[in-house]
Amino acid sequence: MPLAQLITPQQLAERLETPEVVILDCRFALDDADYGQRSYAEGHIAGAQFADLERDLSGPVSKGRTGRHPLPDPARLSARLREWGIDADSEVVLYDDGPGLFAARAWWLLAWLGKRDGVALLDGGLKAWHAAHLPLSLDPPVKREGTFVGDADPGLVIDARHLLKRLHSSDLTLIDARALPRFRGEVEPIDPVAGHIPGAQCQAFNDNLDAEGRFLPVEQLRARFASALGQRPAEQLVAYCGSGVSACHNLFALALAGYPLGRLYPGSWSEWITDPQRAIATGD
Repeated sequence: MPLAQLITPQQLAERLETPEVVILDCRFALDDADYGQRSYAEGHIAGAQFADLERDLSGPVSKGRTGRHPLPDPARLSARLREWGIDADSEVVLYDDGPGLFAARAWWLLAWLGKRDGVALLDGGLKAWHAAHLPLSLDPPVKREGTFVGDADPGLVIDARHLLKRLHSSDLTLIDARALPRFRGEVEPIDPVAGHIPGAQCQAFNDNLDAEGRFLPVEQLRARFASALGQRPAEQLVAYCGSGVSACHNLFALALAGYPLGRLYPGSWSEWITDPQRAIATGD
């Protein structure tokens, strides 16, 4: 079974009563921490559990030492996944408002903990669900304790120290998921320092999507990342962004296109800049 999978609104609607299906609502807004929980309370796909980026899918922030969304403790996240009713063989469906930004973070975390099959993103998210004229529910989900036990894979991450040592490696492909103006250092609406990690390429996560917010066809995604990789091995690719969230969107798109799962630099730009000794670059 492919590591990265998509499901359409119609396909999900037909499986809402299937016991093996667990749905996670991953809506979030970087400028409004309560947006996701509030939106979920106003209506969600029937049976969905709410997964909050900062409370569930991230660990505690240490000012001056970590990025804005550190990885959660694996044991704590595994316990939360069990609370949501997830078993090792569950079919997990993840959604957010549409771009898949926060849903992809949940997908990557599940892969990191060893759940690498039976996990799909709702293509187009809740926007596509609405476009298909499918209903939302106000009912709380049925609570069921799952049995999933995660084991974090250290091979899927790279820390700042090891990345710094590899910056000049000829086989490294380093991709930045932020928009081009932030990458260039022309604007920086979130972090105190603008620019990018030297040697990185801008591969904005939005470019994985079509005009409707759905993922591009596999052939187009493969061509997009083939251009970034050149002759370098896909296994050596490292993805980052502002805080380790939108980078997961690129990792999902890469897997969707048939590439092996690259590594995530979880701290990303917001951690990189906490050490003034680390070099930064601006422009292209």
